[in-house]
Formats: sequence, C-alpha cells, structure tokens
Amino acid sequence: MNLIKPPRLKKGDTVAVVTLSWGGPSVYPHRYRAGLRQLADTFDLRVVEMKHATADADRLYDHPEKRAEDWMEAVADPDIKAIVTSIGGDDTIRLLPYVDFDLIRNNPKIFMGFSDTTANHFMYLKAGVSSFYAPCIMVGFAENAGMHTLTRDAVRKALFDPAPVGELRPSEEGWTNEFLAWQDPANQSVKRKMAPSVYRFLQGTKTVRGPLIGGCMEVLEMMKGTPLWPSPEMFESAILFFETCGADVFPEKLSWWLRNYAASGIFESAAGVLFGRPGGDGLTEKDFDVYDETILRGLKEYGLTELPVVTRMDFGHTDPIAVLPYGATAQIDPAARTVTILDGAVV
Repeated sequence: MNLIKPPRLKKGDTVAVVTLSWGGPSVYPHRYRAGLRQLADTFDLRVVEMKHATADADRLYDHPEKRAEDWMEAVADPDIKAIVTSIGGDDTIRLLPYVDFDLIRNNPKIFMGFSDTTANHFMYLKAGVSSFYAPCIMVGFAENAGMHTLTRDAVRKALFDPAPVGELRPSEEGWTNEFLAWQDPANQSVKRKMAPSVYRFLQGTKTVRGPLIGGCMEVLEMMKGTPLWPSPEMFESAILFFETCGADVFPEKLSWWLRNYAASGIFESAAGVLFGRPGGDGLTEKDFDVYDETILRGLKEYGLTELPVVTRMDFGHTDPIAVLPYGATAQIDPAARTVTILDGAVV
C-alpha cells in the first residue's frame, strides 16, 4: 500500500473544520465551540470554519452536495494545511458522487476524523493519499474538562512530527464511556469517570507487520460493493483495525461481520487485527469479554487461530482516542505485548 503522506503541521498553520455527516455543531453549539478552542489553543493553530460547518442539521441532511463542496474547497485551498471533521453521523457515503479524487490526490494534506468519517478515509484511499483515523472536533477535542493526555500527545506526534509514531500504549489515565448529556452545557466542565486501560493480546504468537487499514465496522458495511471498497490486494499482509460505535452490534452482528471478512478471504490474507474497545454507553468489562469471545469464535470457525489479534485498544468510540494513519506500517509483537507504528505519518 503506497499512499502519499501529507506535509506535517506547524504552529500557526490554518486548519479547516468541515461537517460532512450529521449537523451536530448546530445542535450542540457549546460543545462544538469547546472543541474549536481546544484545537486552536492546545496546538497553536488558526482554525477556520467552512461555509456549511454550522448549518442546520436538517439542511445538511438534505444537501450532501453542500457538505462535499466545503470539503473540496478546503482541499483546494493552498492556505489550509489540514482538515478536521466536526462529528460523525451515518450518511457520509452520500458524498461519493461529489468527490473529486484527482483534487485530493494532487493536494495531499492532513485529513482527520473517525466513525462515519471512515467513508471519507476510504475516499482518500481511493485517491492514493494517507489520512488519519483520529479525534474530531466534538469528540476528542471537546472532551469534558479538557483533552485526555493520550489524545493530545497522539495528535502532536502523528501530525506535527515526521519521525516514526512509535508504540501505541494504553492510556495511563484510563478510559471512559460515561455518558454526560451534551444538551446540558454545565457537563462540559465535568470530568468523566475513568477505568484502567489494559490492551488484551487475544491470540497469535508471531510478530507481524503491515500497513494500517480499517475503521468503524458499521460504516464499512455501507461501503461493501461500492466503488470505495478496496481490491483484495489492498488487504494483503495488512494490519486491520476495527471498532464499533454502538452496544447493539454484539454479539450477533459482530459474528456476521466477522464471517464476511473471513469468507471473503480478507482475514486469511491479513497480517493481524486491532480492535478498539466497543462503543456504547454503559458497556462494562464483562461485555468486552463477550466481545472477545465472539471474535475468537468467529476466527476459529475459519481456522484462523494463529492470526495475531489485539482488543480493547484506545481508539474509536470510547475515550481517549489514539491516531491511526492509513497506510503506515504497524507491528504487533505478541511476546512483548506491544503495538507499534514504525513509520512517520507526515513529511
């Protein structure tokens, strides 16, 4: 997987915010503004909002072409050095007819977000440009009582430094999925309860390496059969990364999706798999045990018991959120119990 790396960020650079899916900024403006301030102040960046970033959520739903228009304008603007999504949603796939892949390829720059933004990342893959599965404005940057250390350090390391990203360690602060209602502005200053973060090396004994590719499993299901779905060669010897956004996906849906990846040969050709801790308010470690058992059973059905798998990692729909650069070479070392990104993500 030979993707173009974007230029690194520097202090004072201009970063554009786009809303490519759900119009969350118009629904919870205080949360959105908190994320803008955090991005600008923590990283000493100039943050600009594209024309429709704060448009009414219903209007954005009705006009995917306006969302895409903002995005393509940000890609084309030479003064904009990075693009950050405001929030996810569930219909980014509708932007596909309005994307200029040549424009993306000829103007490589940092693009980041997660969840429904998975579809945008696969648009970058189609264009041959690396992007970043990473926090968005309203989740990650707008974290209650300030950004988590892991998220802040991961953004700084991956986007500002061309040196190898290094080991993806569990958060020393722990993790959280506690739900504090966004409609109450007072919650913005309340720190959420944290639990210890421990990655689980579920199976596999061999050290493996490969380029990173993956995203939110619910969104990946929307892309299968579309022009965005990669050729089988894209998955060969890759380190796949997956996460799920809601409690309603397991264990049945997860089993179905795992069987699809196994039956289509994707798991067989992959080097290893990373799973983010499953998202969903109220899920506990006991729920995660069920998740892990489902993964083990699904892989065993196809004789894939030696495929290295790590679960409960700090990316996706729990916080804090690590940064995963598409196409960067990752390494899973089950003996040392480490996951490492061996490449720099920017130039």
